[in-house]
Amino acid sequence: MLFCNSIMTIGNPSDFYNKHAAKCKLCPRKCGVRRNNAALTAYTQLKAFCGESADIRIAFAGLHFGEEPCLCSSGGSGTIFFTGCSLKCPFCQNMQISRHGFGRTVQTEEFADILLKLQKAGADNINFVTGTHFVPAILFSLELARKKGLIIPVVWNTSGYEEPAAIKLLNKYIDIYLTDIKTLDSDLSLKVFKTDNYPRAVKSTLPLMVKDRGPEYKNDSLVKGVIVRHLVLPGELESTKNVIKWFKENIGGRALLSVMFQYTPVKENKTNPGLNNLITQKEYEQVVLWLDEYGIEEGFVQELSTDSSWYPDFTKENPFSSELCRKVWHYNE
Repeated sequence: MLFCNSIMTIGNPSDFYNKHAAKCKLCPRKCGVRRNNAALTAYTQLKAFCGESADIRIAFAGLHFGEEPCLCSSGGSGTIFFTGCSLKCPFCQNMQISRHGFGRTVQTEEFADILLKLQKAGADNINFVTGTHFVPAILFSLELARKKGLIIPVVWNTSGYEEPAAIKLLNKYIDIYLTDIKTLDSDLSLKVFKTDNYPRAVKSTLPLMVKDRGPEYKNDSLVKGVIVRHLVLPGELESTKNVIKWFKENIGGRALLSVMFQYTPVKENKTNPGLNNLITQKEYEQVVLWLDEYGIEEGFVQELSTDSSWYPDFTKENPFSSELCRKVWHYNE
């Protein structure tokens, strides 16, 4: 059974790149860098906020068992980790790929074959992790993969920092959105992400994601729908409360909320010293009380943990533990 939406034909990828990446406005940074010319790669690496050209670069693909249970109920989620990022959180657990460039370029044919390898390995879905800056090439590759037999659902795993135009394109291809709401506080957004427009981006794109999108299940697996993740930040509980309230009032009942308490500082933050702390038991209990107060009944609440041993290391053949993930492809191969 084909769970994905009916799709349009992109056509010539070069034409598509020219339209969407010639002076790039794929994400709300809108840095305007020309990313569609291989000759400009060196310039692009210096000037584009994401640090990438138009060609896909990835670090790892494998069967991941650490996502929400409905995304990895049997064979694991077929996760693909892209190089570069349009948001670049200072506490990113994937710092090696989001900031330090780990990964290699794959052309559309090879990328389509990787998707099919994940399906053959038993993946419950294809899970694109932080692919916003590669939307044109990803969608072209996805078309190729479907022509070759890809039938499992497709997950768009994103920071939530998206453009409405990109979501309108993705809606024709994506079955499940796995999106963040990091904060709805413009001042906190500016302090942490060096931009005050993150809340505006979330409020403009999330309604587009949830429109006519389930949720739908097959057995215990989500095959269509939206999961909204929120990572609780130390000392920023009012931001979390506002996220829970906005979720309930605007998209409650149309999406699942996944509240995460795994925050761990990956390096000393001199600009925002409060981010050098861990979440306390008191903070955890307060957030759980708010979930009850606002009547959030469907979704996921992560246990409080100070263990960072699960953080990935993309220099290894399998960046995760063997219990958490099974390798299908690595950039060093």
